Amino acid sequence: MSEPASGPLRVQPVRALVTGASRGIGRAVAAGLARAGFTVAVTARNARELDELVEEITSDGGRAVATAFDVTDPAAVAAGVHALELELGGFDLLVQSAGRIEAREVPPWEADLAQVKAVLEANVLGPFHVARAVLPGMVARGAGRVVDLSSGAASKDGGTYAAYAASKAALFRLGGAIAAAGAEHGVLAFELSPGVVRTAMSTGMRQHADRTDWTDPEEVVAMVLAIASGELDAWSGRFLRVGADTPASLRAAAEGLTATARRLVVAPYGPDDPIA
Repeated sequence: MSEPASGPLRVQPVRALVTGASRGIGRAVAAGLARAGFTVAVTARNARELDELVEEITSDGGRAVATAFDVTDPAAVAAGVHALELELGGFDLLVQSAGRIEAREVPPWEADLAQVKAVLEANVLGPFHVARAVLPGMVARGAGRVVDLSSGAASKDGGTYAAYAASKAALFRLGGAIAAAGAEHGVLAFELSPGVVRTAMSTGMRQHADRTDWTDPEEVVAMVLAIASGELDAWSGRFLRVGADTPASLRAAAEGLTATARRLVVAPYGPDDPIA
């Protein structure tokens, strides 16, 4: 896979699975991958919206298949992924976009426990279920890349949306585990924060009520394509942020990466810290 001097990134057709693809960022990524030549499997809970996406992709000359399932249901995930693998022969790229956030922007002690549970199940257990279903095929073939749609909330403390922040930090740790365990099998993982894309979720958040500067979803697509092309492999297990980072800036910075750069770590307090 290579990037021409100008114009959109073109890749050899490969197979991608995108969760949470019925709307928002997941939908934009699925459509962008299809335009770039990927055969795309799309999943979400809403079968009608998935069918509309498949029709959109195929009418534009791409190839897509869909299976509806809830990522929090491990049996449904296993069955759905198995069916898609039988149809497509496995996946070279997994984009984990399915997720949710609490309805109320409140401190942790005011959080609704039912919402906390739902967020953790969707954002942590859901990706775990999908990874368990998809990764054995990648390991067996000796290659694969996983992109987790992360958030700045995974990398810094905040006083609200504690369940969402905790879930994205946990997803970061899961991605790091996949990167560490998968390295010898040719499997890489990347934590990609999409910036602030205008979606139903982001526009419903009080902190974005007055925002006018939104991330273009095509910037997210471009970063996913750069990851898929292999040009950002040095960043496996690390945090990337659309808007602050570009494929070009990440390529330029790759040679200077330290062991802990952009990883989820506890920094020592100084050279005498016993955890250093």
